[in-house]
Amino acid sequence: MTGDPDRLEPTGSDDAPAIVVHDLVQRFGGVRPVLAGISLHVRRGETIVIMGGSGCGKSTLLRHMIGSLTPDEGYIELLGRRITGMSEAQLNEIRKSFGILFQSGALFNSMTLHDNIALPLTEHTDLPASTIDIMVKIKLEMVGLREHADKFPSQISGGMKKRAGLARALAMDPQILFYDEPSAGLDPVTSAEIDQLIIGLSRQLGVTSVVVTHEMDSAFAIADRMVMLDKGRVLKIGPRLEFEELRAMEGELDETSGLIRQFLRGDPHGPLTERKQSSNYAEDLLGLVAPQIASRPAVTPTRGA
Repeated sequence: MTGDPDRLEPTGSDDAPAIVVHDLVQRFGGVRPVLAGISLHVRRGETIVIMGGSGCGKSTLLRHMIGSLTPDEGYIELLGRRITGMSEAQLNEIRKSFGILFQSGALFNSMTLHDNIALPLTEHTDLPASTIDIMVKIKLEMVGLREHADKFPSQISGGMKKRAGLARALAMDPQILFYDEPSAGLDPVTSAEIDQLIIGLSRQLGVTSVVVTHEMDSAFAIADRMVMLDKGRVLKIGPRLEFEELRAMEGELDETSGLIRQFLRGDPHGPLTERKQSSNYAEDLLGLVAPQIASRPAVTPTRGA
């Protein structure tokens, strides 16, 4: 069930991928790499979901895609240009072609929603104020917030902040949108509304969308393809249907498939929990080989079975 990145290679120049990640390796001073040779292609116009447990490397991978980190090995290409090794000035230029929805929305609290969305246009274009005002209203209308343009972030809900952040990400008419945990901290209804907004914008604008999340309801709602990471490696890449089929499978599976199924279902028992229980704290923390300590409950039951 392990995915083969080579099968994602588009055929023909017209289908050149929007994003190429090639043999990406990242270490942060430790022995174990945070990213251990990740390769994947993101096709133009698709929505790809990158998922995995905490510490699997998905946020680090996203930071590489937007040029915030430089890998120890491998490279990233965006829209046919290799960004690895670019100067900051070159990166700033290519960053105009993509937008980012940060987990918190990352709005400036001292600015109204209108001014938050107008900021990229003011900073990076020579458009007159009247044109910028029209463009801001269009972006706010796209996310259903045009009537709230004069409000400050402190005056709106968490879901509205996410939508406003998305409007700002759309300000420069990007070819690629990156989403960092778009449903985090939202109630189920608001989360579903954000999912539908992502789907609608992808269809309406034809943008390429990369979504980092561990929210499975959202992942299965919005994804064209899915990527499962574990310990800095790609376990599986494939269409959403393949992951749906794996999630529904019953019976014994090999370790990799069982691990993915447990994550997709959120099961309390399986390879992921067994691995956590069998790992030694001292070895994990310090890289030391220490004698295994017998597992026992933190609190001893006082009542009989």
